[in-house]
Amino acid sequence: MKFSDINKEYDVIVAGGGITGAGIFYESVKKGYRVLLLEAKDFAWGTSSRSSKMVHGGLRYLKQGKFLLTKAAVKERERLLKQYPGLVTPLKFIMPVFDHYGPSRSSMKIGLSIYSFMAGEKQHNNYTKAALIEKISGIREKNLVSGVGFKDAQVDDARLVLRLIYEGCLLGGTALNYTRVTGIERDQKGYLAAVNAMDIDSLASVEIKTKVLINATGAFAETLHPSPMKGFHIRPLRGSHLIFPKSIFPLDRVISFIHPQDLRPVFLFPWEESVLLGTTDVDHDQDMKMEPFVTMKEADYLMEGLNHILPDFKLSLNDCISSIAGVRPVLSKKKKAASRESREHVVWKDKGLVTATGGKLTTFQMLANDALKAAKPYLPKPAIPNPEQKIKDQPWDETCRNVSDSAQERLLGRYGSFGWQMIRQYDEELFNPIENTKSLWAEIRYAAEYENIRHLSDLLLRRVRVGLLLPEGGKNLLDRIETLCKPYLSQNNKKWDNKKWDKEKKAYIKLWETYYSPPNLKVLPNLKVRPKKREI
Repeated sequence: MKFSDINKEYDVIVAGGGITGAGIFYESVKKGYRVLLLEAKDFAWGTSSRSSKMVHGGLRYLKQGKFLLTKAAVKERERLLKQYPGLVTPLKFIMPVFDHYGPSRSSMKIGLSIYSFMAGEKQHNNYTKAALIEKISGIREKNLVSGVGFKDAQVDDARLVLRLIYEGCLLGGTALNYTRVTGIERDQKGYLAAVNAMDIDSLASVEIKTKVLINATGAFAETLHPSPMKGFHIRPLRGSHLIFPKSIFPLDRVISFIHPQDLRPVFLFPWEESVLLGTTDVDHDQDMKMEPFVTMKEADYLMEGLNHILPDFKLSLNDCISSIAGVRPVLSKKKKAASRESREHVVWKDKGLVTATGGKLTTFQMLANDALKAAKPYLPKPAIPNPEQKIKDQPWDETCRNVSDSAQERLLGRYGSFGWQMIRQYDEELFNPIENTKSLWAEIRYAAEYENIRHLSDLLLRRVRVGLLLPEGGKNLLDRIETLCKPYLSQNNKKWDNKKWDKEKKAYIKLWETYYSPPNLKVLPNLKVRPKKREI
């Protein structure tokens, strides 16, 4: 849909196209409301494409005594595993227990027993010291007592956001990226009456009538709706990850360990044929207008923790292929250490302006329902709810024979019923993987045709993730990608010509080098030369 096609009135407008906004959009469309979602940048541009990719039951909340929150998160994890197979997938964890720091063997046993009880089945097991050494080659043996294993789940965070948005559109909703909410209008009694929006590229603007605006802009929430809670404000906290090729340390499960410096949990985990190390939890002191990036201080911290737990492995930053940093919106008085801040969501309302912020990826539907509950007094009676049967998978047929079972599972998980469209539409050679990743060439082609691409970074960092999974952001593939996508990418009804492609490739390479490259190789905005390689 184009900006010029926006209707003049909606029941609900959602500002923000991350997991919170996508969840609210999908749930409100499903209930029968006329809904418009507006995202100022690209869908999942923010933290929802830069998370730890984990759908977890909130084991850490048990330590804080938040049993109801843990129970709710476990329930949501199980729901997502059933609802999105192939996108949300089971993941095993293993955690070493030491006798001189970190949680004790007995406390872990109690916590995991409660965790399993909430899940309705045993989801943990214990390892002897010898068994753990066999499981994790090169683990620190000094002071090692034993280990525990447990289950959680993993997701491609950006693809979950996109699936919610596109299925919401299939049910009758409307969603636009690169369209900013610039202001609101109220009636004489102070109730919300309209929303002003602007297309980022053309600068065209429009006033849209609505009685409900749900502000789901994350760390930017207070630009639309200042906190009504005295002393509490959005505290942006940065979580950073380093990404390594799977070939240097093949993993089939997460290694969860306690960092010796501050006793925070850190993870080394497999994802999309790579290995991620993360995360940090620090105040985000970078310019909020810029993309967040991993600092050398954060990289040193992560490598210190890894080298402590795997002292003989000798992994260095020179092995890193990329990095990502996301910003968590936490409501805070800023009196606690960053890692001790609550991750529970909050909802504010002010005569039709509803703000939903905070929370975890796993519990996005809970936040969506709470936001809609707060908006209900201002909403009209909805039309007949949209049946989800519209987006049910289509049956397998002979045209699917040339696509492997694993590729079918991947596509149906990430794209839902649109996956069948891809399988039936494209030639067999497009279902080959892109180099040593799990991404398929068909996904690149499909995104170019159907998924609102305005920039090459949209395609390579969020629609598919090869920009994070390949050295130099997949720069060596740009010519082939141009050949594959050139017939389909357009803007303002104008095809991307050679000049546009050249501009996009240069912009993408600069963006990747500045914000996504390994921290020891970053070309930061205020630097004219690349820093020398640094051994860790």
